[in-house]
This record gives sequence, C-alpha cells and structure tokens, in this order.
Amino acid sequence: MIRRIEHLIDPFQSDRLDQPPDRLGAFYWRYVSQAWVLLAIALAASAAIAVVNALLFAYIGDLIDRTREASSPGAFFAENEALLVQAAVLVAVVPVLHVVYTLLTNQAVVPAFTNLIRWQTHRYVLRQSLAFYQNDFAGRIANKVMQAALALRRSVVELIDAIWFVAVFVASSLLILARLDPWLAVPMLAWLAAYGLALRLVVPAVGRRSAASSEAYSRLLGRIVDSYTNILTVKLFSHAAREDDYARAGIVEQNDRTAELMRLMTGLKILVSLLGSALLAGTAAAAFWLWSREAISVGAVAAALGLAMRISNMSHWIMFAASGISENVGVVANGLDVIARPHAVVDRPGAAELRVTRGAVRFEGIRFHYGRDLAEQEGGRGSVIENLSLSVAPGEKVGLVGRSGAGKSTLVQLLLRFHDLEGGRITIDGQDIAGVTQESLRRAIGMVTQDTSLLHRSVLNNIRYGHPGADRAAVVEAAKRAHAHDFVLGLEDGRGRRGYEAHVGERGVKLSGGQRQRIAIARVLLKNAPILILDEATSALDSEAEAAIQEQLFALMAGKTVIAIAHRLSTIAAMDRLVILDRGRIVEEGTHRELLGRGGLYADMWARQAGGFLADEAQPAG
Repeated sequence: MIRRIEHLIDPFQSDRLDQPPDRLGAFYWRYVSQAWVLLAIALAASAAIAVVNALLFAYIGDLIDRTREASSPGAFFAENEALLVQAAVLVAVVPVLHVVYTLLTNQAVVPAFTNLIRWQTHRYVLRQSLAFYQNDFAGRIANKVMQAALALRRSVVELIDAIWFVAVFVASSLLILARLDPWLAVPMLAWLAAYGLALRLVVPAVGRRSAASSEAYSRLLGRIVDSYTNILTVKLFSHAAREDDYARAGIVEQNDRTAELMRLMTGLKILVSLLGSALLAGTAAAAFWLWSREAISVGAVAAALGLAMRISNMSHWIMFAASGISENVGVVANGLDVIARPHAVVDRPGAAELRVTRGAVRFEGIRFHYGRDLAEQEGGRGSVIENLSLSVAPGEKVGLVGRSGAGKSTLVQLLLRFHDLEGGRITIDGQDIAGVTQESLRRAIGMVTQDTSLLHRSVLNNIRYGHPGADRAAVVEAAKRAHAHDFVLGLEDGRGRRGYEAHVGERGVKLSGGQRQRIAIARVLLKNAPILILDEATSALDSEAEAAIQEQLFALMAGKTVIAIAHRLSTIAAMDRLVILDRGRIVEEGTHRELLGRGGLYADMWARQAGGFLADEAQPAG
C-alpha cells in the first residue's frame, strides 16, 4: 500500500516546456495545481486533526465536571456511557487522521512533488541559450533549480502542517471558549491581534533577509564550483591562495547575510515568548475571575487554561514555521530570475524539421554583434558581423581564416543558431534556419571544437552521444577511425571500470587534451551529419597524431559540406576555398595558391606565421 501511495504523484507526468510564470503566486500555482487533489486531502486531514485536538480540551473539561458531580465511580460510569463512547471515538480517530496525513505528505508529496518541480524546471532551464550559461556560474544555476523546488515543497507542506493546522485549531478554540463564556475568548482575541501584527511586520523582513542569504549562498556555491571546475588552471598558476581569498569573500558575504537573518529570528523568539506568556496570564485571569463569580465551572477553567497553554506552546512553532515559510518563499522568489527567465532563442510556432538534401549553406547579408549597449557607447565598435554574405556549395570544403576577433567562431555559432541574427538570414538548402526547429538544425551539423568538453560518463556513452542508437561495434569502429581505440583500452577509473566503461571525469579532466580531442572526433564520426564544422579540430594533437587523424578527417569530409577554422593555416590550405575575415567582413576569397598570388592579407598572414600558427593580434574574442 505504501508503494502505491508513493506513486500517487508522477514526477514525470508533464513534459511541458513553456516558460514558468515570473510572478510568485502564479509560479506556485503552476506546480501546486498538478498535485492539488492530494494537497486538498492533506488540508482536510490537517483541519480534522486540529478540530479533534481542540475538542479534546473541551472533552477534558466536561469530564472533570462530570467526575465532580458523580456520587460514586459506579454512578459515573453508569451515567456517562455516551462520554465514554466519545473517548473511544476520539482515541480511534486521531491516529487514523495522523496516519493519513503522514502517509500523504511523507510518502507522496515530499519525494515526488519536489522532483516533479525539479524535472520541469530543469528541462526548461536546459533549453536556455548558450549565452545564458556563458554569463553565469553553472553551480549557481544548478543550485537555483534544486533549491527552488525544495523550498516550494517545504513552504507548501509547512503551510498545511503549521499555518493551516494552527488557524483551524485557534478558530475551534475560540468557538469552544465563546461557548463556555464569551469573556474567555477576549484574551485569545487580543493575543491573536497582536500575534497577527507581529507576523505581518516581521515575517516579510525574514523573507527579504532570507532571500539575500539564499542569493549569497548561491554566489558562494558558484565561486567554489568555479574553482573546482577549473582546478587544472588553479594548479598550473599556483593560485590556491588566490582561490582561498575568492571563496573567503563569498563566505564573508554569506555569513553576514545569515547573521542579519538570525538577528531577526532571535528578536522574533523573544517576542513570541512574551506574547505566549501574556496569553496564558490573560486567560488564567479571565477564567478564575469568571469561576469566582460562578459564571463557569472548574471544568471550563481547565479547558480554557489547557487551550491557552496549547496555543502558547504552538505560538513558538507557528512563528518559526511562518518564518520558515517566508524564508522558503524567499528562496523560490530568488530562483525566479534563473528558472522563469524567457528563452533568448526559441523555435517559431509551427517550426518545421530541417530537411537536408544537398547541404548548401548561405549567409545572406547577416548582421550580429555582442553587447548592443556597449557597441552604441563606443560608436559601433562592438560589431562582430556586419552585412556578411557567403555561399557554400553542397559538398564544398571552405576554410575560414582570420585573426582572433575576426568573427570566425561567431559565424559558426550563428549557423548553429546559438544566437539570433539582427539582420539578414541563413539558409540550408533554401530553408531559413530561423524557421526550423533548433533540434533538427543541430542534428544536421557535426562539430569538433577546439575546447573539447566531455561528459562525466563512460567513454562509450561519450562517443555514443553522437548517435545514441548506435551499437557498441559502431562506437568501437568510430574510436578506431579517430585513433582512440588503443588508449581507450588502457583506461581505468577510480572505481575500477576499464576501457570503454571507464568514466572520464568532469569535462574529461582524466584524459589529456589530445585524448579528449580524439574522443570528440570519434563522436562526430559516429554522428555522420551532412554538414561538418571543424573549429581547430586538431589543435590539441601532436604532429604525428594530427597526420594520422587528418586522413580520417578527409575521409569524413567526403560528400559533406565542410566549414573549417584553423589558426594553423597549413591544416586548411588544401580546402576548396579559403574565406578571409577581418572585423566581421569578408576581405578575400580563393584557393590557397590564388590568395598567395594576390599578396593580400592572407599572404601576409602566411608569411608571418611562426611555427605554423597564425599570430594573433589583440582583438576581442571572436
């Protein structure tokens, strides 16, 4: 039965990818509405428990009066059979209600509801643009997704478990006290007004300080993860002490924000204690005054004092529960800037699948630059691509040449639609890439990058990423063609997994640069896309390995449209055509021999190469 309850909420019930609301209330309802039936049952069970708990005090007061009135124990039992039945019912009902409530919250809501939120928010954030991830810490983004889901669930459960329960309990208590004597309800009404005012004044401040503490924690986590992710750079430059200072600054900020929050919580605890004592004293004074005037019985005094003591004890719990809810709401609100941010690059409504029949690529008068505001401030000097047109015929091999900042990598990113154009259009076989789905566009393009990033998974799964349906034999064949098979067989990770089952570490840190590059080439070989992009594809290889793989790369290029970028001009000199870029414009085109004969920019770069590499000038990254 418990397992069935655990599956009442399916974390994967929805694959919706629309933008989550950026307003807090609507954001909550988006996820609460997907589990409203269970949450409504939990509300009902919690309310029933609260009512029964309040009635217990009235029952005890009635029991005291009946005991005092009975002439003997035998007479008591004979005259109060109904009262004893009530006791039996209460004893049976309370555990059943607790079991229902606990099973629903602990077994269904806590695990599955939390992961339902995480699943849906993760899928949306995963589809954000490349720029979204380039402008933030990966650790901070992950923390927002994980913590916002947890905080949303906690705030909803605490609302039911504490606020709703106590609200029903206090309302029931007021009715019971008013039924005994209206004056008994006066101290509780006064306490309720003061307590409500305190909640209204203090809890929002707790929420604000909690949000600040949560943001400081996210930044701290981002700093630490950034150091761990780039541990090789840290060690190469002997900057452990500098990273200590970087983390220390984050810890100081997070410590200060948390201290500010806890100062408020300390004052809150003192205030709650004072209000609880005032409630107990006021109720006792009213009860004994009424008893002295014979307006109420001893049982009514006991019931009133019992209810006041119970609420006084609850007041600590409810205030901190309210603060906890506010704190969690603050965490959720803090996460909206990441989770509910609109996608920068989206498919058009009704976008079709890209169909590549020939592989013709055309850039038609395209314009694009990073940082519009900066560009305008600097008189347009921030432009990267300006009114560029280029046609690549089906099966043609084109090399892009230019100094750093010329726009080579940007041109490739625009073809992959990592950014949207500001003007012009890019077509593949006559289809505007802005009108097709991003998934189908990128499936049609294979790319080997200079900065090879591997997933912290097995070698097998990293290569198979190029074609998830490929069998092991196809993966091994691709590795052999990329000259990776031999070194893969010798791999072993920290958990004893060997060969193709060995895990490569985060971003492939357990492998050398050349080994990562060969795995990446094997991945693209397996993908076998009709359009191929090589961005410094052999830059991490030594001359011998490069010579061996070049043969496979040329075999891979057969029948494909190829765009290649290389600073080492000798690696692309044999392309069908070279396109020379400078400051986002095409300044020369032709074969290697033709361009050398013209004596222009390409010939100058070729002549000034040192060791086969193109010397860079200080230019913005491109």
